[in-house]
Amino acid sequence: MDRTAFPDGRHTRRLRLRTAPHRAWTEEQQLLVEGVRAYARGELIDADRRWDVDETSMGEVLPTLEEMGLLSLSIPESAGGLDCDMKTYAALLHEVSYASPSVAVTLSVHSMVTSILSKQAAAHRRGEWLAAMGRADNLCAFAISEADAGSDPSGIRTSAESTGDGYRINGEKMWITNGLSARWFLTLVRLRGGGPEGELCMMLVDGRSRGIERTKIRGKMGIRGSETAVIALHDVEIPEDHLVGGVGEGGRVSAITLNEGRVGIASQATGIAEACLDQMIEYAKVRRQFGQPIGRFQAVANMIADSAVELAASKALIASAADKIDAGKADLPSSSMAKLYATEAANRIAYRAVQVHGGMGYVRECRVEQLYRDARVTTIYEGTSEIQRYVIAKGLRQ
Repeated sequence: MDRTAFPDGRHTRRLRLRTAPHRAWTEEQQLLVEGVRAYARGELIDADRRWDVDETSMGEVLPTLEEMGLLSLSIPESAGGLDCDMKTYAALLHEVSYASPSVAVTLSVHSMVTSILSKQAAAHRRGEWLAAMGRADNLCAFAISEADAGSDPSGIRTSAESTGDGYRINGEKMWITNGLSARWFLTLVRLRGGGPEGELCMMLVDGRSRGIERTKIRGKMGIRGSETAVIALHDVEIPEDHLVGGVGEGGRVSAITLNEGRVGIASQATGIAEACLDQMIEYAKVRRQFGQPIGRFQAVANMIADSAVELAASKALIASAADKIDAGKADLPSSSMAKLYATEAANRIAYRAVQVHGGMGYVRECRVEQLYRDARVTTIYEGTSEIQRYVIAKGLRQ
C-alpha cells in the first residue's frame, strides 16, 4: 500500500514521513498528524470513556487503526509500512493519547516490537513478519515482566531450551500489554545451558502456538481499555530463526526496544496532560464564583500556567530524544529524561485538573477524573521513575 486512509475517505500518500533532525515537518507529515487528530478527537474520546466504565478492550477499533496505517508506524515502506521517524511517531501517539490513552499504549507497544524486528530479526523472516504485523489480526506484545522480575530483568525465570531445530519455552509473563489480542509476543527468556544462570535471549513467539494460556488482569486503576494479561507458556515450541538478535543478546535488544518505548510513553503522557490542560482552561472560563469566572483568580490561573509550562517542557524533552534517535545518536539518558519528566508532569497536571474542577472533578461524569487515573501508570510501565533516575545518573557518571 502506498496510501494511508482516513475514515472520512481522505488519503495522504505515504511519502516523506522522515525528515532530518530539527527540520520542519513535510506536508505529508502534517497531513498525517492532522488526520489522526481529527479521527481521535472525533471517534475515540467517547469510546474510551465506555471502555473505562465497562473495562472492555479497545480491540474493536483495531481494523480502523489498520486502515489508517497506525499499526504500521515503525514498519519499513518495503513491507508496506509508514516508516515514520521518531518525531512524527511521537506526535501521532500524543494525538491518539489526547483522546484515548488506552489506544495510545496499544500502538506504542505494538510499534516497539515492529521497530526492533525491522532491525534485529532474521533477514529472511523480517519482510514476511513485518508485512503481516501491519494488520489488525497480527497485533504485537512485548513480554519481559514476570511476577518476580520487573525493573530487574536478572530475575527472569522463563526459560528456553534447544530442541535441535528450535526452542521450547516454559514460564509465565505478567503485566503484558496487548496480551489478549496479540498474535506475536517478543519474549525475554533465559537459555538453559548457556552458563551458570543461562544467557538472556529475545525470542518471537507466535500467539497461535500450542501451550499458550492468557488470563486477563482485571480491576486496573486506569488505562482500562488497554489489555493487560498474564501469559503462561507451557512447552511452547518456536523455530530456531525466531531468535531475535542472537544468543545472549536479550539484554541489549531489551534496552534498544525500551529506549524507543520510553519516548512513546512520554508522548502518551503529554497527550493526557494536554487533554487535562484544555479541560482546565475551558472549565475555568465557565465556572463562576464570587461573581466572576474562576480562571480570573490567581490561584487557578497559576495552576493553568504551571501546567502549560510543564507540558511545553515535556514536549521539548521528547523532541530532543526523538531527534537523537532519528540521527542515529540515541542515548538512554535522553529518552529517560523525556519519560521521567513527561510522566511525572502529566500526573501533576492531572491533579491540578481535578482540583480546578472541584467536586465535579471527583466524579466519573467529568473526564478529568478518568485522566487522573490514566496518568498514574505512566510513571510505572516502560521503566519506573526510579529506574529512569538511575539510568540518567549512570549516564552522567560515564
